[in-house]
Amino acid sequence: MGLLSLGTPMHWDEAKKYADHVRTHGIIQFLNLWEATKDSQKDCLLWGDEIEYMVVSYDEENKKAKLSLRVWEILQELAKEEEEAAKDPAKKLLVNSSWHPEYGRYMLEGTPGEPYMGLPRDLLEVERNMKLRRELAYKFMKPNEVPITLTSYPRLGCAGEGLEPHHDPHGPAARSLFVPDDIINAHARFPTLTANIRRRRGAKVAINMPIFHDKNTPKPFIDPTIPTYNDYPEDKNAIEEGAALPDHIYMDAMAFGMGCCCLQITFQAVNVEEARKIYDQMAPLGPIMLALTAAAPIYRGYLSDVDCRWNVIAQSVDDRTEEERGLKPLKNNKYRIPKSRYDSIDSYISNDPSNKPEYNDIPLVFDEDIYKKLSDNGIDNLLARHISHLFIRDPLVIFHELLNVDDNESTDHFENLQSTNWQTMRFKPPPSKTSPIGWRVEFRSMEIQLTDFENAAFAIFIVLVTRAVLSFNTNFYIPISKVDENMKVAHHRNAVLDEKFYFRKQIFPQSRPGTPAAGTPFGSPKLSHATLPRSTATHSNTHSNTSGASLAPGLDRSDEYELMTINEIINGAPSKGFPGLLGLVNNYLNTLNIDIETRCEISKYLELIKKRANGTLMTAASWMRQFVQNHPDYKQDSVVSDKINYDLVKMVEKINKGEVQVPELLGTFSV
Repeated sequence: MGLLSLGTPMHWDEAKKYADHVRTHGIIQFLNLWEATKDSQKDCLLWGDEIEYMVVSYDEENKKAKLSLRVWEILQELAKEEEEAAKDPAKKLLVNSSWHPEYGRYMLEGTPGEPYMGLPRDLLEVERNMKLRRELAYKFMKPNEVPITLTSYPRLGCAGEGLEPHHDPHGPAARSLFVPDDIINAHARFPTLTANIRRRRGAKVAINMPIFHDKNTPKPFIDPTIPTYNDYPEDKNAIEEGAALPDHIYMDAMAFGMGCCCLQITFQAVNVEEARKIYDQMAPLGPIMLALTAAAPIYRGYLSDVDCRWNVIAQSVDDRTEEERGLKPLKNNKYRIPKSRYDSIDSYISNDPSNKPEYNDIPLVFDEDIYKKLSDNGIDNLLARHISHLFIRDPLVIFHELLNVDDNESTDHFENLQSTNWQTMRFKPPPSKTSPIGWRVEFRSMEIQLTDFENAAFAIFIVLVTRAVLSFNTNFYIPISKVDENMKVAHHRNAVLDEKFYFRKQIFPQSRPGTPAAGTPFGSPKLSHATLPRSTATHSNTHSNTSGASLAPGLDRSDEYELMTINEIINGAPSKGFPGLLGLVNNYLNTLNIDIETRCEISKYLELIKKRANGTLMTAASWMRQFVQNHPDYKQDSVVSDKINYDLVKMVEKINKGEVQVPELLGTFSV
């Protein structure tokens, strides 16, 4: 979860005095890094996934599934395994993983020990490595503990003993009515981040998710479980003060958002321009993949009327003041900021000719002084506006020991702000001027799935989409405002089947038969080798887009996109001549020299994507909702009790181990 540094963190009252210092030196650090790495070239694709787990402790006697707060002990054992494996090549293959702490003290983050390459056979290692990671995690757990891949824990924040060991709610960092500070990772960054978000905002975060109204759910729904305390100024009655909305599930701490788990994919591009192209082309897919991987229908013991986590996290880290949220006139703050620092992207950044000014159609709030500094030092318009937009935020955690560093060697101040802008896509420079790691892009919207097979399928699909994008020079651009609308729709219950999303109608560039598409990378398969439809629209301007980050007064491009179902976007619409993303991926695979066995193995993962998109198989969110509603203890009142939660988690564990068959979720696929 971003930058982890050691040191003594500043209270917000002190940290805010150094905000401009961090911004100023962060830009200097970026410019130094840019100058050293802007021309770097890498030979091939490298990529990796991040899987986040929750560690659950079963209380078999009382039929409760609790969150285990001893992950730090497990991480220490896993770290020893990594160190020993680094010294022993034979053991390295058996421990091919890397482990990291996350926000919640019950969370583990696991990645492959080494990045994958772009070869087809590497795709077959993904699920195996995910299974290996889960086995390694099990190795250091107690007999009653399990690593579960749930996006949101159904009863996080409920009254009673839901943590192991038990801690009462409330604490000085979060000041939550529902969860204790003990749930937060003990590293100094995390409680400081939690407290400083609250202090900067001037109030606790307020998270409200609409309740699912079942037959016996009260109307209006006024949550009777919200407690009252008198320890802190924030302990006013949440209902009377308006923080808890009627007909909503109210949550009041960062843990409810950053305590969620997800599946993220990071790609290393050949160079910076390729990274910028991937960033832009994958951005419109963020909402689509959020809806397709939907896995979070339950919060604080209630069925919600949404299927996804994204808005919960956005609200959980929203440090904007009332002025910045537009609730009061600007007086003490500089900007009116439309979004939380955890949200969808606000601008495209590629200089690709297909990026037209009209696509960046929402006003971009950015620091004009920082923009000028970047521009004066050779950073082009689109990238300068992107960076200066990220830097309108304040640094939330500043360590005394890292306040004054060598800007030629360190990137700490740049990463301080870069890593706390949590958007659907992240454009990542090399870690340092001398690092062997290149320019990267992180795809961040997907929800974690219940099984390693599903997580591998979505990881492989996203990687293949990026390869097809570069090989065929596809064009997925739609206006950013439409991407924002898609993000809102993606949260709706059963959006994968019931909603439509804006998507580009013609995704291929015009190209003469027998020639590669414009921009086909050297060494990649050429369009002439694939059976792809030819575009009749022309987007082949050779000039770079240097004016795309402002509201565009240009052409009306509404005829370039339309509302489509996810089934159409993924599986295609033959009547419209739209091949779908799976059609694109399969045509890319057709250009490769892949043996039949490997192709068949890859195809089973793509088949899962196909069936999720067309509704043959349920999303995890729909399956969990159905499980709750069919449970004998469920009273049709939206309440997910301890017993229901226990049975749900047990069932998820059995599904992942292959002990039960759930055809509505997985069909006949073997996990």
